[in-house]
Amino acid sequence: MTPAKHRFVILGGGTAGWMAASLIAHRLGARAAVTLVESPDIGIIGVGEGSTPQLKAFFDELGIAETEWMPRCNATYKNGIRFHGWSDVPGFESYFHPFQTALDEHTAPAFFFHTRARRTGRDVWAHPDRFFLLARLAEQRRGPIPAENFPFDIGYGYHFDAQLVGEFLRDHATAALGVTHLTRRIDRVRHHDNGNIAALLGEDDQAIPGDFFIDASGFRGTLVQQALGEPFESFASNLFNDAAVAMPSPRGDGATPCETGSTALSAGWAWRIPLTGRTGNGYVYASGYLDGDAAETELRRHLGLLDADVAARHLKMNVGQVRRSWVGNCLAVGLSQGFIEPLEATALHIVHSTLSGFIAAYDAGGFTRANADAFNAAVHARYEGIRDYIVCHYRTNRRSGEYWRANAANQNLSDSLKAVMTAWFRGEELDAEIHRLGIERYYSPLSWHCLLAGYGQFPDPAKLVPPADDLPLADVAKIDRFVSGCALNFAPHDELLARLDRS
Repeated sequence: MTPAKHRFVILGGGTAGWMAASLIAHRLGARAAVTLVESPDIGIIGVGEGSTPQLKAFFDELGIAETEWMPRCNATYKNGIRFHGWSDVPGFESYFHPFQTALDEHTAPAFFFHTRARRTGRDVWAHPDRFFLLARLAEQRRGPIPAENFPFDIGYGYHFDAQLVGEFLRDHATAALGVTHLTRRIDRVRHHDNGNIAALLGEDDQAIPGDFFIDASGFRGTLVQQALGEPFESFASNLFNDAAVAMPSPRGDGATPCETGSTALSAGWAWRIPLTGRTGNGYVYASGYLDGDAAETELRRHLGLLDADVAARHLKMNVGQVRRSWVGNCLAVGLSQGFIEPLEATALHIVHSTLSGFIAAYDAGGFTRANADAFNAAVHARYEGIRDYIVCHYRTNRRSGEYWRANAANQNLSDSLKAVMTAWFRGEELDAEIHRLGIERYYSPLSWHCLLAGYGQFPDPAKLVPPADDLPLADVAKIDRFVSGCALNFAPHDELLARLDRS
């Protein structure tokens, strides 16, 4: 017996909407008829132009090769994030947060041991950069694609033009997956008697009916928040930043970086996203400490564009999440679901994990209430787990200035984050505490160690003592040689990008 075909209607395009259309059509196949409707009058915000390795998993599942989508979207490879100026501690003014690789199993234990030794008063090397391959690749501007005989799996992300990715997925979804694309302004919703959504209505009163609806309408939250009245839970007490200003700059000369740059400024941080045709830049800041004009001036000065004729875009950010992502017969994805500032480029990661979890729940039993409750609890916990890791960046910063000291004094912390920080400062085994809390699914012990060690969150150097013979330290010079030798298996980033263009 052929299963019933459900009509999925997605409101909103952009990367989130077209990811939803593509994944639902791909996974559900003949069981789903997918329609995406978007207004020609509503633009795409496009603040985030970086990803985690989850985006590779998404394209791999759809069978889309890097040679197909990366050149069209001005994409480059991303080994991780370089943090500049988040700490004033000598020797810790900068650190690199790498994506994880299988090779880390050979170097991370030594890093963990050294950080604990330093936290308990031993004068040992505990800066993360010397311990990880992707930090070395980023330093040498080598891409994350190894030679064929390299025996370790490498995790990596991408930098890309968000609007072009949305357009690419639109073309793929409509041509290869049979998604129907409608360009229409939606101004109201028709409800069933039980409160669920029955149809979307445009200015011409023409109805777009569906069985299930996906809200990808951005910060407006047209369906889940406005039509269904789901409350929004703000993270303003945890995360102060609520605005951004963005502008491009020329690509520049020299080798293309393969890392995202995050540089601390007076009331927030500036991102740097290297693309093939330009560099994406922006300043995420707290409007309570800096107004928009001052933020733009500071960003222009930071970029050397103070007198340049380059337009800037000013954006307001609604940081937090809806209480439930799946409400009735509607699922929120992207900015309508929630937003955590783009410090760790998690936006598309959350979109993908939300859709994957929803489709799994649908496969397990359709649209039952029990599945929705379990799904919502998991999504809510993921947002809070990611939020805590981002909050930790600000709470443990070691930088001067009113904004930064206010963040360091912020006591609005979850019990989970308090437990992580307590374990670190008491010299306990941080990885064991992270596993006990069950939060490694959001950020691994490696990520937490890199963050806290990268800021130099250790006892005052004057209080450290040389390690005694009882401390079996790793040979950091040997690790250096090992990582450097492995790096030789990777081609320069620009060479990899040139191969994509030729393919």
